[in-house]
Formats: sequence, C-alpha cells, structure tokens
Amino acid sequence: MSETVANDSLLGTYLRTRRAKLDPVALGFSSQRRRTPGLRREEVAQRANISPTWYTWLEQGRGGSPSADVLDRIARALMLTELEREHLFLLGLGHPPEAHYKKDDGVTPRLQRVLDALEPSPGLIRTATWDVVAWNRAVAVMLTDYGAMPPEQRNILRFIFLDPSARDAQYEWESVAEFVLGAFRIDVARAGAAAEMELLVDEMCRLSPEFKAMWRDNEVRHHGERVKHIKHPVLGKVTFEYSAFAVDGRPDLSLVVYHPTTPELRDQIAALLDKGEATSR
Repeated sequence: MSETVANDSLLGTYLRTRRAKLDPVALGFSSQRRRTPGLRREEVAQRANISPTWYTWLEQGRGGSPSADVLDRIARALMLTELEREHLFLLGLGHPPEAHYKKDDGVTPRLQRVLDALEPSPGLIRTATWDVVAWNRAVAVMLTDYGAMPPEQRNILRFIFLDPSARDAQYEWESVAEFVLGAFRIDVARAGAAAEMELLVDEMCRLSPEFKAMWRDNEVRHHGERVKHIKHPVLGKVTFEYSAFAVDGRPDLSLVVYHPTTPELRDQIAALLDKGEATSR
C-alpha cells in the first residue's frame, strides 16, 4: 500500500469516527431513521458548506488532497478540539495547520502547581509575545518580582529594555538583549502572533532606541537551552542553566526554567525563600 493511499484511509477513518460521536439532535438534525450513530455524511457537508459528494470521496479515500480551507471547515463542522484539528491536518495534508494566535492570559491551577514544585529553581510561563502570566516565588527572589508590576507591564521585552535594574543585573546586557529579541521573533512566528507583536514592537521602538536598532537587524536565535549569568544583590554572581519548553495543548505558552548550576546555589536560593526575600532584579 502506498503512503498516499494509507494516509487517505487514515483520514477517512478519522472523519467517520469523529462524525459518529456527534449528537444530531443537539445540532438541529432529526434523530429518525438512522442506521448508525452520529451525523450523516451529507449533514457534515452541510455544516462545512462543502459538496456532499466531495466529502463522501474524502471519507472513501478517493477525493485527493483537500485544501487547508476545506479541512478547517470540516474541523468546525465536526467541532474538533485544537489537538484534534491538528491531527486532521496531519492526516489530510501531512503538516499542522497554520498557527493562529489566540490571546489567553490565564493558566490552570495545575500549571501553577508545576511552577511551585520547581522551587528553588526559578520558573515562569510566558506567552508568545513574552508576557509573563505565571511564576513561582524563586523568580521573585532571583529575577524580578512580577507581582509588584501592573499586569500590562509584565513583559520580558519591557523589562530588559526599559527597566534599569534589568540592565544592572546583566554582565553583558547587549548580548542578552540581542538573544532575547532573536528568540522572541521565533516564538511569535511559531504562534502566528504577528498582529499582536506589531503593537508591542511599535511601542518599544518609540520607547527604546536600542530596541529599535536591534529590531532592524532581523536576527533570529534558537533558545531551547543556554547558560545565564546574573548579578544578584545578595548572592553576587550566579549562574543558571536556562531551558524553555512548549506547554502541551497551549501553543501560545512556554515554560521557562532557570536551574541552579551548583548545589550551593540551590541551597542559597532555598534560604532566601525561607526568609521571604524578593529582588527587583
């Protein structure tokens, strides 16, 4: 069996199983004279505003490659979740759908518990436009106290470029700033957040000549792992292993962890947490 035929068969099977899970009555269709559960093919086609014949061919594996627009309509018609929609595109086109950023500043209590369990390692969750939406106490102790900022100011770009304390905490501020901008570009592109990015970038270009100059360089940088050195007002020079992870089911969010490089630093952070000390760094 060729790969194309196999993929068509998987797509057809997936479409049939998904429509079988929908309640016709809840969607405004009659429940009478149904031999199988769920929606009929023509009802899915009606909801997707596509040809019933074309939809039938897709399920039978003889419709050829559907367009992204058709798959998007079918995903809505079948009321697929974001994960199910992505799977549909992988089966139909061989790649995920184009990203469309959906701003959502909230995090679940479970994600906050994950952050809290990371202590004494500082950990935070940021959006694709690098707004910090959750953090643990170790972040306040070692990096900056986001809780003391107005919500609209809790942005890493704003902090790096506009807050003098951020500049003072870096050993090589320019290198750090260039890295931040390069990684920021990647996150925005992956999440499809270009429109949201433009508003922030326009404002930052007005407020920071250095940001404006660096932004024009159009550099991009990988930012999964690296080492970060900072000047801490109590502990002096400290070094972290920096790692960034995608949050499953939330393409708009990233989990960032700063892991102490030595047991001594880990114990020192724990001691500061016990004292309840926070820093403006």
